[in-house]
Amino acid sequence: MPDAAEPDASITDVQESGSFAPESDEDPDGGTPWWRRWLVAALVLGGLGAAVYVAGDIPKTNDHYGFWSVLPPLIAIVLAFWLQEVVSALFIGIAAGGIIAGQVNIIDAFLLPAIGTEDFALILLVYLWALGGLIGLWTRTGGAIRFAEWAGEKMVTGPKTAKFFTWLMGLLFHQGGTISTVLTGATARPIGDQHDVSHEELSYVVDSTASPAATLIPFNVWPIYVGGLVAGTIPLIETSQEGIAFFFSSIWANFYALFAVALTLLFAWEVLPWVPSKKMRDATERARTTGKLDRDEATPLTSRELTEMNVPDDYTPGLVDFVGPIGTLLAVAILPYLYTYFYLGNTEDPTLLIAEAFVLAVLAGLGLALFKGMEFQEAIDGFIDGCKGVTIGAIILALAVSLKEVADAMGTAEYVVASVGEAIPPAVLPGLLVVLCLIIAFSTGTSWGTYAVVFPVALPLAWSVSQDPLFITLCFGAVVGGSVYGDQCSPISDTTVLSSLATGADLMDHVNTQLPLASVAGGLAIVLYTVLVVLLV
Repeated sequence: MPDAAEPDASITDVQESGSFAPESDEDPDGGTPWWRRWLVAALVLGGLGAAVYVAGDIPKTNDHYGFWSVLPPLIAIVLAFWLQEVVSALFIGIAAGGIIAGQVNIIDAFLLPAIGTEDFALILLVYLWALGGLIGLWTRTGGAIRFAEWAGEKMVTGPKTAKFFTWLMGLLFHQGGTISTVLTGATARPIGDQHDVSHEELSYVVDSTASPAATLIPFNVWPIYVGGLVAGTIPLIETSQEGIAFFFSSIWANFYALFAVALTLLFAWEVLPWVPSKKMRDATERARTTGKLDRDEATPLTSRELTEMNVPDDYTPGLVDFVGPIGTLLAVAILPYLYTYFYLGNTEDPTLLIAEAFVLAVLAGLGLALFKGMEFQEAIDGFIDGCKGVTIGAIILALAVSLKEVADAMGTAEYVVASVGEAIPPAVLPGLLVVLCLIIAFSTGTSWGTYAVVFPVALPLAWSVSQDPLFITLCFGAVVGGSVYGDQCSPISDTTVLSSLATGADLMDHVNTQLPLASVAGGLAIVLYTVLVVLLV
C-alpha cells in the first residue's frame, strides 16, 4: 500500500499529462491545436493553388529564369537539411520547378524523361538491383562475412585498419564515382561492421575516395569526357587528344582531390589532430563504445534484407563465395578497358563493360552457390531480398535525377555561371572557380554536368586573363576538383546516395558528417590556388 503522505504515482502522472485537466483546444496527446493544423493546411493549399494559377508567368531569358532558376534545388537542399528527410524534400523541389517553368504535370515534364533514360536504367538495373541482389546473395552464402574474417586475419585488426582497407579499396576501384562507391562499399562494409566502424565513417571514406580518386588516377572515362568538352575552347587545347593529354598533365593541380584523398587517409588512421565534425566524432564514439553503427533515429538506405545473415544450416561459407563474384566483376570491367586502351591504343573509345561485369558477377555468385549445394530457391530468395533492400535508395535516386532534369530545364547552371562569373576578380580566378563549381555541383548534384557548363566558360575566361600555361593549368585543376567537391557534398548527388546505400548509412547522416571534412579539403585548395596565382603568375 503506498505511503499516505505521498500521492499515488499513477494519479500524479495523469494530472501532469493533462488527461484530467479541463478541455482545451489542443489534442488529447498535447499536440498542435486543431485550429493551427487547419490554418497551416489552408495556407499550404491556398499557396499551392495560387502557385498553380500563376505557373508559367515567369519570363525566361538567356536560357534561364533568373533567380527563380536556383529555387528548386535550393528548396530541396534546405528542406533536406531542415527535415533530415530527403524523399519529400526532393519531390517538393521538383514540384517547385514545375510551377516556375509552367510544367504543372511534373510526371510528364520531368519524372518520366529522367527515369526513362538509359542512364537511369543502367543505375537501377546494375548499380542497385545487381548490387543489392549480390549483397542479398551473400547473406545466404556468408561470402562477405567470410571475406571479412579472412581480411581480419591477414590485414584488418581493428577500426583503423578497417578504414585504411576501405581507403585502399577506394583507390583500387577508381573507375568512376558511382562504380567506385558501389564496389568499395560492398567490399568494405562487412569488414567495417565487424570492427565497429560507424556507417558515417565508412560512407565518408568510400565517398571521398571515389570521384576524387577517379580524377587523380584517371585510367578511366573521365579524361576522355573532359577532353571532349575542352577541345577547341582555347588555342592551347585544339583537339580532344590534346584535352586528354592536358587532363593528365594537370593532375598535380587538382588540389581538392589531392587534399581530399590525403585527409581521408589521415582520418582512416585516426591521426588527425582534430576531426572538424562534431557529428562524426559522436558517431565514432558511439560505434566504439556501444557497437551501434547508426544512431537510434537513423534511416539507413539499406534495409534488414541486406544486413541479416540467413545462411542455410547445410551450407559452408567460403572465401570463394566473395572472391568469385568480385573477381569476375573486376576482370570483366577492368581488363578489357586496359587491353583496348593501352595495348590496342584505342584511347577514344576503350571497351568498358560495366553492365556486363555486374550481371556476370551476380551469375557467378549464383553459380558458385548452386555448385556448392545450395537450393536454387534459397539462392533466388537471397537475390530477391537484396533487390528489395535497395528500394528506398532507388526512390531517392529517381527523384534526384528528376531534380537534375528540372535544373537543366530551368537553366540553373547557366544562371549561376552568368551571375557569379561576372563578379570574379582575375587575380583569384582559380580559387573562385572552385567556389563557382561547388555552388553549381552542390545545386545540381553532378560533377560531369558542372564540367559541361563551366569548362566552355572558364577556360576562355582564364585565357583572356593570362596565356601562361601554369595559370591555365591551375584554372583547369580548379574546375575538375571544385566540381567533385560540390558533387561529393550534395545530398542530391547519385554518388552521395550510392555511398550511403553501399555502406548502409543514413543519407543525411552521411552528408552532415562528411561536409565539414570535405570543406577542409576545399578550403585548403582555395588557399593554395590563391597563393600560387599571387606568387607565380
